[in-house]
Amino acid sequence: MASHRSRINIKQKNVMESKELKKLIIDDVDYTTRLSRKFAGRKPYQPVSPGSVISFIPGTVMEILVKEGTHVKKGDDLIILEAMKMKNRLKSLVEGEVKSINVTPGQRVTRGQVLMEID
Repeated sequence: MASHRSRINIKQKNVMESKELKKLIIDDVDYTTRLSRKFAGRKPYQPVSPGSVISFIPGTVMEILVKEGTHVKKGDDLIILEAMKMKNRLKSLVEGEVKSINVTPGQRVTRGQVLMEID
């Protein structure tokens, strides 16, 4: 039994040694580490456009309160999204014209989905 365990440990050690070390910089501090495939293959961070209306929770679009081309002000109601038996009024964070509406009433949406664009 002991020899079997030692073989497993040696194999695991060899796998870890074969991974290439990468430099990671966080808050101006350099770290040397091994990066997982999941971390290395992630999408780079991109800040959200203030004109994008994004679903903050999965739910169902109950009503769309504006049309394409409508001029909206900051704080205007845009969409009613039902999630967890509650109706949430999504409001405009910017002033502008509704450029596109990407959903329809009754449509199920996921968290992070772009529902509407304001230009």
